[in-house]
Amino acid sequence: MESNEAGLPIVFVHGMRVSGTMWRPVIQVIGERHPMAAPDLPGHGERRGEPFGMPGAVAAVAEAVDELGGRALLVGLSLGGYVALATAGAHPDRVLGLVAMGCTALPRGLFGAVYRGAARLAARHPEEANRLSAFAFRRALPRPQADAMVAGGLSSEITPSIVEAVQGMDPLASLSAYPGPVWLVNGERDHFRCHERRFLHACRDGRLIIRPRCGHLTGLTGATDVARQVLDAAAVITARTYEATPQGGVR
Repeated sequence: MESNEAGLPIVFVHGMRVSGTMWRPVIQVIGERHPMAAPDLPGHGERRGEPFGMPGAVAAVAEAVDELGGRALLVGLSLGGYVALATAGAHPDRVLGLVAMGCTALPRGLFGAVYRGAARLAARHPEEANRLSAFAFRRALPRPQADAMVAGGLSSEITPSIVEAVQGMDPLASLSAYPGPVWLVNGERDHFRCHERRFLHACRDGRLIIRPRCGHLTGLTGATDVARQVLDAAAVITARTYEATPQGGVR
């Protein structure tokens, strides 16, 4: 049982080819108000070299949730958003809420073909792809956020497996299966928002938030803004749980 003072647990899920370290600036802003975890998914960070698959990624997130007490708010960006969606659909009783950022595209058709091609090219030349990724992070993000993106290492060699796994999932079905609150957060200029209305309509309790002038990664530019979004979601969930508990406690 989580007390009001401790705050509800939060699990952050990282994007493709980076690691859990990408969330350090946001976690630092939130501080000690909530128990938090940012696990590495298979094939990334400390788990580099392991094969990536959606079941293994969901298992990694579920394990992190269990380590924080068995129920948590999930926050994911890009690949992390898709994994968080899959986790919520597979384990709705363990997910208190979902903040899914930059993951409202169905990666099929031409959109999917472009990403398959880019992933295969990156896997053929992983070290060069890693250098280009690090350069792009440093151009797009402030120094603390860019450093956090690369601190756990980059894993471009795993990208074809990631694209295959995401293309093989059904994010709309995962959203439909999850009864809890969902925040779909997209940058105004993010190409991954192309099917956002379909994702919103699939939610049983969803809302869509657009961040002005932000792209796919530049939404991370303001760690304080991202932390505020997460804390706002946590506050809504805490209030709902408090009201639903006869003694007024947070379960």
